[in-house]
Order: sequence, then C-alpha cells, then structure tokens
Amino acid sequence: MGPHGGDTRGSGEAGPPTVLKGSAGRARLAVLALLGSILVPLVAAGLRSVLWALAGIAGLALAAVGVWWTLAHTGALRALGAALSVTAPVAVLALYAAFGMLGPALLSLGLWVLAVTAARTALRPGHTASEQSEQAVVEAPRSPWILMNPRSGGGKVGRFHLAEKARAAGCRVVLLEGGQDVAELARQAVTEGADLLAVAGGDGTQALVAEVAARHDVPFVVIPTGTRNHFALDLGLDRDDPAAALEALTHGVELRIDLGYAADRVFVNNASFGTYASVVTDPAYRDAKARTTLRVLPGLLTGEDAPRLRARADRTRVEGLQALLVSNNPYGRAVDAAHPGRRERLDSGLLGVVCVRVGNTAQAARLVRGQRSGGLIQLSAGEVVVEADTDTLPVGIDGEHVVLPSPVVCRSAAGALRVRVPRRRPGTRGAGGVTADWPRVARLALGRLFPGRGQDFAA
Repeated sequence: MGPHGGDTRGSGEAGPPTVLKGSAGRARLAVLALLGSILVPLVAAGLRSVLWALAGIAGLALAAVGVWWTLAHTGALRALGAALSVTAPVAVLALYAAFGMLGPALLSLGLWVLAVTAARTALRPGHTASEQSEQAVVEAPRSPWILMNPRSGGGKVGRFHLAEKARAAGCRVVLLEGGQDVAELARQAVTEGADLLAVAGGDGTQALVAEVAARHDVPFVVIPTGTRNHFALDLGLDRDDPAAALEALTHGVELRIDLGYAADRVFVNNASFGTYASVVTDPAYRDAKARTTLRVLPGLLTGEDAPRLRARADRTRVEGLQALLVSNNPYGRAVDAAHPGRRERLDSGLLGVVCVRVGNTAQAARLVRGQRSGGLIQLSAGEVVVEADTDTLPVGIDGEHVVLPSPVVCRSAAGALRVRVPRRRPGTRGAGGVTADWPRVARLALGRLFPGRGQDFAA
C-alpha cells in the first residue's frame, strides 16, 4: 500500500520471475560442476575422502571457535582464539599437502564455487523487479531540489563538482551544514514548490528525505556520495560516478519501491538491533571502528549486559538473539548482520529478517553448518515485532543510532516511494542475491532432455 492507502504499483507489479535465455545451459554446468566436486576427492582418495572432508569441517569448526573467543573474551583467551582461528585452517591445509590431497581439495573447492555460481545465475530472473516496474519519465521536473552533504564519502560532492553540475541542470542546491533538520529542509522545499527531491549523501540522509518525498508523492533521486551507498547499489546506480545519477532528471525512468519503518522511523536499507546497534552507540566508534568493536563486544556477547532479543516475524517467533537485522525487502544471501549481501528486488512488499543466535562456544562451532546450525536464521515477513527485557532498544537505522521504545514494530510501506534513476545503469542485472535451489536447478537442466519444457521444469 502506498502512503495514501491505495495500491501504488499499477501495471508495473512484478509477476513470477522469468528465466533468462541460456539458463538451461548454466543449470547443466552447475550440475556437472557439483558432480565433479564430489567425484574428484573420491577418485583421489576413495572412501577415505570422507575422512578428509571431516578433517576440513573440523578445521572450520575450530576456526569458528577461535573467532568466537577473539570476539567474546579478553586477555589470554582472546589471544588463544586469535591464534586458533589462524592455525586451525593452516594445519588442515598442511595435512592435506603432506598426504597429497591439497591439489584435489582445491580443485574440488573450485568446482563447488563454479557450481554454486552457475546455479545462481541460472535461476536469476530475466529482469529485476526494478526493470519490470519501471515507467518512462515523460516530463522533466520544473523545480528540482537537491540536498548535498559536502562531508559525505570523504568529500565526493566537491571532488565530482556535483553542486555545479546540478545547478547547470536547473536544480536548486542546498548544502547541508551541521545541526540542520534534514526532514524539515525537504518539507520546506516541497512547500516552496519543489516537484522532485534528491539527496547527495549517505543512506541515513537518503531515508529522511525519501520519507518526505513519499508523503507528498513527489519523485526522489539518489546521488550516491555516501561511504557505502547500499541503497544506490541495489538500485543499480554507478557508485564510482555519482554525477551519472543526475541523468535521471532528463533521461530517466521511474520505479515504485517500498520503504521500511521501525516504529515511526523510515529506513531504505535496514534497521539493526542488538550487538551491532549497541556497538555503534559508543562515541568512539566512528573514528576507531575496529578498536571500539573489539573493546565493547565481550560485554555485549557474554557479559551481564548482553542483549537478549525476542522477535515475531508474522507467525514465527524467535528468542535468545544477540543480533537482529530487519531489511527493506529480503537480502538474497546473508553473510552476517553487518554485511548481509544484496537485495534482488525492492518492491516485494516484504521485510527481510536475519537473526543471529550464538551464545557459547558450542554454538559458534556449529556455525559451519550455516542456517542448519540454528545460529543464523533468515526469514521474510510483512511485519516484525522486536522486544527485549528493557523499556527501550538501541537501533541502528541505515547506520544512524536511535533509541526507540520497546517493543519496536517494523513494517513495509509497499510501493510508497517514486524513485527516478537513469535509463542506463551498470547494476541493473546480476544482483547476485539468488540462492542455489538445487532441485530447481536439476529440473531446469533436464530441459535439454525434454525440449520446450525448460521453463516448466524451472517453475
């Protein structure tokens, strides 16, 4: 639902994903590479390859334990953990080399990586949600307004001469100074007749202005000048050339995408709870991220003040969490809560949920099993309720620290934001968030045996 209560997607709503031409070939490559990754160690060592695989898994588990001790403890145990996280995998590699298994192991690993990559590209939709829902811009804005943060991204506004280029394109440019209310500046611009709002700044600033644009149903343009620019990345924008985004004013297309809300705070990327959100509250974090994180993590992971979160994602309840990330549309592949990957689409009307539950050494060791370990849980939901045994919760909203009353209700405003982007943008295809669904890959690979049925087998 849009900001005014109606369905804002219209005819551009994405249907079931289509399969790219050549997907069957990539599916067959994925299946062959997967079989090769299994056969190589079997040929090299026979049934003993199972023992070598177990040795590799044991090495990864010990490395995971070492990382846990490094993060969750101090003193001698932290030093021991750092040493273990390095020596365990090195010892496994040395063992493989001593018995002539290093070459087959590396070849098997390479084939497995090839298999997973081919499987993901085989199942990648023919068009991203952005491409499916885009509409041509038929009229350039009469009074565009752009807010620019000169300090964002180490001074990208100045290095790329964005203010001068924007003024030459007919835009009213406002340079952000310390202490100004970003949302109020945007509201004032709309009151004065702005028919397009744009931001050259970080994701937190983007979110504040995006909410105003959605509320007044005016187009929004992203100029990627932040440090990470995750929002621009998932829109397919060229983060190495922020000035290219100005083409959206005259040679652009318009997308309808979702906005996320944590209580009354909007986010374009995600809202993080628990460990990471608590770390960023430390005043020293911005100037010394790694050192500050190592200093405060032991207390947050194993100390008396360690956060214990509970969450309800629609009908699914999860308890005993150290960290929780709620994203505006699901991330396709979760590496960790701080680096969750990319979003394949921004108009699903769903929130992504990544939960981390690692409270002791045994749970850290089981992380090598991935999501089956129970330590990493990935869901999607229309509504997520987060609570703890405290009256308030620290939350990192698009990298900005806020404190919200507990419980915090997160929701998606589907199709709330009109975003204008250039027609040509480098990241439109290949978001890389599709997971390797092996049964579906196998069915797609069978399309060669049953001509004309590849689409049916992939369904």
